[in-house]
Amino acid sequence: MSDQQSTQSIFSQLGAFGHKKVVFCSDPDTNLKAIIAIHDTTLGPAFGSTRMWSYKTEGDALNDVLRLAKSMTYKCAIAGLNMGGGYSVIMGDSRRDKTEAMMRKFGRFIKNFNGEFITSEDVGTNPRDMEYIRMETEHVTGIPESIGGSGDPSPVAAQGVLMGIKACVKEQFGTDTLAGRSVIVQGVGHVGEHLVRLLRDENVKVYVSDIQEERVGQIAKKYGAERVSNNSIFDIDADIYAPCALGGTVNTETINKLKCSIIAGSANNQLLDEAEHGTVLLDKGILFAPDYVINAGGIINCYSELMHFSKKRTMQLTENIYEVTRNILKLSKLENISTIDAANKIAEKRISDIKKVKSSY
Repeated sequence: MSDQQSTQSIFSQLGAFGHKKVVFCSDPDTNLKAIIAIHDTTLGPAFGSTRMWSYKTEGDALNDVLRLAKSMTYKCAIAGLNMGGGYSVIMGDSRRDKTEAMMRKFGRFIKNFNGEFITSEDVGTNPRDMEYIRMETEHVTGIPESIGGSGDPSPVAAQGVLMGIKACVKEQFGTDTLAGRSVIVQGVGHVGEHLVRLLRDENVKVYVSDIQEERVGQIAKKYGAERVSNNSIFDIDADIYAPCALGGTVNTETINKLKCSIIAGSANNQLLDEAEHGTVLLDKGILFAPDYVINAGGIINCYSELMHFSKKRTMQLTENIYEVTRNILKLSKLENISTIDAANKIAEKRISDIKKVKSSY
């Protein structure tokens, strides 16, 4: 591919997602290679986590950050927060390449946005990394509680996913009692582990899987779950599939293998193709809890940190994910549209309504 074709491809991607701003960050001294994308700021400054991942290509990193940023716009809108959507990705192996200097340099790039972008932790980053970023800019959340932050947002994110699962179980089985149900949790990182704990507390049969085999064994033993390999998770006959790792695991191939009746997890962008696969799931009678709706607990926790809300208020907002999910499922059923289309419709209406208000200032 020529340089001209590559440039055209990048701008085509930007046009397709409708982003406001995308910045490529490079610093040879710290080996930092990152992308910060701002999708929409109608509701407020763009909020989005920072993910560090070993992407195969720079194009893969760009596609990921664009999808994640757009998802954050919709997540903030439907959660009722006064925040816009953005995201950032750092290219590299978080276990090998990450350093204090790299994270602090990344913080300098965030500082240059002058408050237009606020970040937090995600896959490959943690509260300690946010502390490093905080040394360079105030526009970061999820910093350790010991220095005045809200700490790890993962437990709150997991609570939100649990609320989403209960809403789907209520719709599918007539009761939101989880005892006796079975759930496949794919990915037992920060949020995944907390979800396993919450599910086991509800007497749910839990199957766990992760690319890190050693961690799977630890989690299975710690919580009394059953470990399964990544290659066999879709062979298991369970009530619920909960993707809690990276996106795109719900696709044409896996949908044909699924034996569950509900998909509800914390991973972002679970549907490889929202339009196509959302409709396929609707036709198959598999209930899909839109990921950006039920995994909003993490951003609610960070938003509460910014707004100085109490922990009680944070949990009230997170538990409201149950009602938000129920409303989406009702709209989906009423209009015979996919649940992702129903969620998008509700989010887009709020953004449109606020845009009209702002235009009258």
